Amino acid sequence: MALNPFFLQGSSSEQRLVQELINEQLKIYGVEVTYIPRKFVRKQTIIEEIQSSTFDDNFLLEAYINNFDGYSGAGDIMTKFGVSIRDELSLTVSKERFEDFIAVFLEDMDDDEIEVATRPREGDLIYFPLGQRLFEVKFVEHENPFYQLGRNYVYELKCELFEYEDEVIDTGVDEITDTLDQTGYIKDLILVSAGTTARATAGVGTSYVKEIFLNNDGSGYTSAPTVVFSAPDIGVGRTATAVAITTTRNNVTSIEKIQITDGGLGYTTVPTISFTGGGGTGAAATCTIAPNVTTQGVITITVTNGGVGYSTVPSVTINTPTLTPTNTATAEAVLGVGGTISAIRITDAGSGYDGAATVTIGAGATVGVGTFWRNEIVTGDESGATARVKRWYASTHTLQVGITSGTFYPGETITGAKSGAFYEIRTEEENDALDKYRQNEELETEADNILDFTESNPFGNY
Repeated sequence: MALNPFFLQGSSSEQRLVQELINEQLKIYGVEVTYIPRKFVRKQTIIEEIQSSTFDDNFLLEAYINNFDGYSGAGDIMTKFGVSIRDELSLTVSKERFEDFIAVFLEDMDDDEIEVATRPREGDLIYFPLGQRLFEVKFVEHENPFYQLGRNYVYELKCELFEYEDEVIDTGVDEITDTLDQTGYIKDLILVSAGTTARATAGVGTSYVKEIFLNNDGSGYTSAPTVVFSAPDIGVGRTATAVAITTTRNNVTSIEKIQITDGGLGYTTVPTISFTGGGGTGAAATCTIAPNVTTQGVITITVTNGGVGYSTVPSVTINTPTLTPTNTATAEAVLGVGGTISAIRITDAGSGYDGAATVTIGAGATVGVGTFWRNEIVTGDESGATARVKRWYASTHTLQVGITSGTFYPGETITGAKSGAFYEIRTEEENDALDKYRQNEELETEADNILDFTESNPFGNY
């Protein structure tokens, strides 16, 4: 039997009234959230799986919170990856408001980026300002309430806490940006913007070892041998020290040169030099000492500032002495990790210094310029490692990055793909504590304080 023709069963005017009442209720009792649509960047060609996506638009939308007594879901649970947060959120939004103020913009986008623009989509993000959290839409219910007066008026968005992986999120909203800067696997790269010159001081003394001569370089060494000097003649003196530098030619490792690290004190006769360790044999060396017991030479050089920006070993110059016999000291720098000078070793202690000597080291090179852009890819020129920029602190030359692939090397140059900025890495600092989804490292550290699994029986004393 047909319906009673004298009742409208939901006229357009009745439906319009219900929609307007719902819109008004949401504006009164709702919360203003930020709706962030997901754009597809790259799909897997066989089964159309989404490999990467981006979130770079934002729309304000009023929503009613259905969770009146807190977040739903599993809450905070313990997993094999640590404490996992499984909070869920249910929101009700107006169907009309979405279609009039969001869908019209999405429909103008490329179909490859936005496949469904007429309704909220699974995979889109919701920024919930009360908890300062990002939630991902997992399911969109469009039939609840069920066809009141013959029509549906709202969408119910069932959301889960968003776990950040390799998505590009750049909405331009400062509050969301600040939240994302503390999310994911983060590293701080301490960069060098311009080279600074290393500095060192020289110590002078008398009755010292002046210069070492390598008479036989030996062979068969697997590591640098230890250089041993005989004791000084004067009892209150100090034994000289030196290091042997090895080299390999035709698969044979031998001693290339010997450099003084401390000329010692109290030598009135030439000391003997011997070698221990290193696995080789046959090396022999002799030395000379100060011309007389009153002349002074450079016996030690201490690096007070390693400088930055050194890619090659710089020159080292020591001032010309003023007394006779006059012989200017010479030395060589040792290039350390991260473009710094780690040590300076004496090759000739010289003579004729009057109580002091001045060491001058060549300047470090300029190794950085530019401003990195948020979300651009930076690449290491030696390691090939890549990362995505989260934030660039120009005042401290600290680059905060996430989504790192590979390991950056100290001393290598990283370059921004879009900005063209390039700097040299001085150090790299892990910032895993900012990852709120997995606490493997923290749990392992705390567990090691209780049980030592390096023991055969960590539960007992045997």
